[in-house]
Amino acid sequence: MGGVKVLLRNPRREVEVAGPVGVLPLLNKLGYKREAVLVIVDGSLVTGDSTIAEGSEVEIRPVISGGAVDTDHSSPQQPSSP
Repeated sequence: MGGVKVLLRNPRREVEVAGPVGVLPLLNKLGYKREAVLVIVDGSLVTGDSTIAEGSEVEIRPVISGGAVDTDHSSPQQPSSP
């Protein structure tokens, strides 16, 4: 059986599942919420309604979000005291 090789992050591990398989059924089977991960199939980001072909390599990465980083380290000028 060729299957679909799935690389999971956090913790890093690899599993193989029977293919073809839909993205949403795969995520449900592995216990992931679609909103919480990115699914990359053979190097391309895919949507939740995609079908993953037998023999594909899949990577599931957690979505990471954060605020903007202030790269302009200058501070606003304070009025001078008399």
